[in-house]
Amino acid sequence: MIKVATLNCNGVRAALRKGLEAWIRRRQPDILCLQEIRATPAALGDWANGPDNWHAYWQPAVKPGYAGVALLSAKPADTINAKFGHPLFDQEGRWLEARFGDLTVISLYLPSGTSGAKRQQIKYQCMDLLRQRLKELQKADRKVIVAGDINIAHTKKDIKNWKNNLRNSGFLPQERAWMDKLVNSGAWIDVFRQLDQGEDLYTWWTQRGNCRQRNVGWRIDYQLATAVVADTALRAAIDKDPILSDHAPVVIDYAL
Repeated sequence: MIKVATLNCNGVRAALRKGLEAWIRRRQPDILCLQEIRATPAALGDWANGPDNWHAYWQPAVKPGYAGVALLSAKPADTINAKFGHPLFDQEGRWLEARFGDLTVISLYLPSGTSGAKRQQIKYQCMDLLRQRLKELQKADRKVIVAGDINIAHTKKDIKNWKNNLRNSGFLPQERAWMDKLVNSGAWIDVFRQLDQGEDLYTWWTQRGNCRQRNVGWRIDYQLATAVVADTALRAAIDKDPILSDHAPVVIDYAL
């Protein structure tokens, strides 16, 4: 069995202060994908190598204190590809690909468009680039898990106040249609939803208005897997406690 977890940590140093390492030791994922690390390995001291006896791979953004992804694993990866091949991903640290035998695990962080029209257009461009890359991965005939913050709530079930967010980035019709194409083809599976169709299951809450306490949230963190991997998924959970970030980890067990 392989346990894969993903978390937008909203700053890995902040998450460590809030108990990230203790959570890792308790939860014992085999692979942990992190997004929005906001730090370089040099800034992390000994933790640049991850917890004791782990292996850590980092792809920070060029801009200090911004974005960036990482992947931590109990066993070393066979190979690491930290380059997507386009500046929108590579300069902002949004893609990190690791291979473990016949399994590929990718830590992904798609941009948000909430800061304005320009960033929304960049988000759309990244979505187009990602769709092409996912097609290539599918054709490569490997077992693949793409884990991370996609910054899109797919359906009304994935957001508390959907009526009030129809014109907001993260729940725009074009974004949801992109998700429809991705998961309705059968090539990529939203593994959490395959296992749990429950209501009020969110992974991110704004820090305003006590939204986390009231569970007024969005489900924008995913594990997307090729069908052969998704068919082995056994259990899925959103770990709301302890609070490590404004996001919560998504943890899925696979019989691989």
